[in-house]
Amino acid sequence: MYIIGENIHIISPHVKTALEEKDARFFQELAIKQVEAGAQALDINLGPRKKDGEEVFPWMVGVIEQVVDVPISFDSTNILGIEAGLKKINKSQPIINSTSAEEERLEKVPLVAKKYNARLIALTMGKSGIPVGADERVNIALEKLIPRALEVDLPMSDLIIDPLVLTVSGCQEYCPELIQAIRTLQFAWDPSPAISVGLSNVSNAVPRENRPLINRIYCALLMGVGLKMMIADPLDEDLKETIRILEARDESTALGRLYLNLRDRTAAAEEPRAEDFDLADAQQAAIWKTVQILLNKVIYADSYLEQEMAS
Repeated sequence: MYIIGENIHIISPHVKTALEEKDARFFQELAIKQVEAGAQALDINLGPRKKDGEEVFPWMVGVIEQVVDVPISFDSTNILGIEAGLKKINKSQPIINSTSAEEERLEKVPLVAKKYNARLIALTMGKSGIPVGADERVNIALEKLIPRALEVDLPMSDLIIDPLVLTVSGCQEYCPELIQAIRTLQFAWDPSPAISVGLSNVSNAVPRENRPLINRIYCALLMGVGLKMMIADPLDEDLKETIRILEARDESTALGRLYLNLRDRTAAAEEPRAEDFDLADAQQAAIWKTVQILLNKVIYADSYLEQEMAS
């Protein structure tokens, strides 16, 4: 799994304060910590920065490149700020996160990616927003995103399609559709562009104590349909252990066998079954309940883990 570290994000109060104070050491330590934990790239989400983006993005590049060599992903809608940051890159091939299929962004952003030899994350989202259905998201990729990359001569190896994770709290019906979109996108074009998602989005607006469980179960389902890249927290040890189990096919524990069964059923386009789980075991019961909400079989509630078991 190629993990793009998500932890330099303006939503964090610590990141916000460090940015206001231009605390280079804070960002360097966070960058090193993520890379040492296995991040192969770093997502830098500083918000739009409309007033100072053209100063802040290059500053951040200089700070980060002093201590790590991995690609920097510029996560912003400020294309001028991104371009200023791209001019400062001296090490690994950068990533622009992102363009959508909206006409103005699709016109401008791929040209910037091509100019600066950057990889480009392209969202399956048009002017009318994010479609629920898998087929609609795939069609946006096939009819808008991939043709535009070809038009500007962006190598297909530099295009990354993001079919968009939305929260199970409020957008539950999107969760199983994303699984199907990833399954289909891998075979919709030859050669296929890479596919990536923002994993933690699935647990946005969920009680904090439940977020890691939801993230790692969704990760297992998505790996079942072939996901190999994601923006995620490399400091989440349980998530990394889930990925290790699935990649190594480690059947040495009951939990490992359960995760592999979950992955394999998803890969075969089969739904996980209650009989696959030891529902007398609290951990396995929590995983089963989480599978049920992610597949939109049981209506999500913040207290879903305390509710009676679905049969």
